[in-house]
Amino acid sequence: MQQLFEFVLNNLLLFAALLAVLIMLIKAELDHLANKGLQLSPSMAIRLMNNNDDMLILDVRSVADYKKGHIKGARNVALKDMAAEIEKLGNYKNSPVLLYCNSGNTVTAAIKILKKAGFEKINNLDGGIAAWKEAKLPVSKK
Repeated sequence: MQQLFEFVLNNLLLFAALLAVLIMLIKAELDHLANKGLQLSPSMAIRLMNNNDDMLILDVRSVADYKKGHIKGARNVALKDMAAEIEKLGNYKNSPVLLYCNSGNTVTAAIKILKKAGFEKINNLDGGIAAWKEAKLPVSKK
C-alpha cells in the first residue's frame, strides 16, 4: 500500500490522466445505456406492431438503403435529417415507436433526439434490419 501511495505521488500527472480517462469511459457507457431504448427482437417487434395500430416505425438509414428494402409501413427519416423532421412526428409522442437501422448501432443517436423531443415509448429493433432479414421476415421495396 505504501508503494502504491508513493507511486501515485511520484506520477501525479499520469494518475490524474488515468482518472480522467476512466471518468470519461464511465460517462460514455452510462450515456449509451440511457439512450439505447428498449431492445426488441424481431419477433417481439412484430408483437408490438400487431398490438398497436397507432405505432410509428422509423427507418433511420439513408434513402438508398431504405429503397433496397424496409419493414412494411416504416417511415424513412435518415439520422442526418432527424432533428429537422422531428416536428412532423409530433403526433406520435405518446405512441410506441420502433426504430431501426442496418445493424442497430446508429439508432442510439436517433433515440437521444427523440427523447429530447419528448417521445416516451421508444423501442429499438435489436440487430436492425439485418436481424429482421436473418429471421426471414418480409421487407418491402415500395
